[in-house]
Amino acid sequence: MDIEDIQRKLVAGQFEVSLHGLKRIVERNISENEIRRAGQSAEMIEDYPDDKYSPSCLVLGFTEDNRPLHLQVCYSSADMLKIVTIYEPTEEDWMDFRIRRSK
Repeated sequence: MDIEDIQRKLVAGQFEVSLHGLKRIVERNISENEIRRAGQSAEMIEDYPDDKYSPSCLVLGFTEDNRPLHLQVCYSSADMLKIVTIYEPTEEDWMDFRIRRSK
């Protein structure tokens, strides 16, 4: 997956959200503006080329208020970026929000 393409699509609002992702956005009070802003600094932290339905990856970005967001994204039909899930990572589970902590 091409991180520069992912960044462009997030910033431009050229994405759709899965039903699961929409539930998480509502539960976690994440705005479209926060998603777009996180796209500006998005970096790929995990790659899932053999994911169940289609290749996906986990990206980390920060909002204007420096809120970290993890977005699992893939490409759906018509080359549209899809947000599969989204959440705010915790320091308990992530080192520097980039590396999973062992449990």
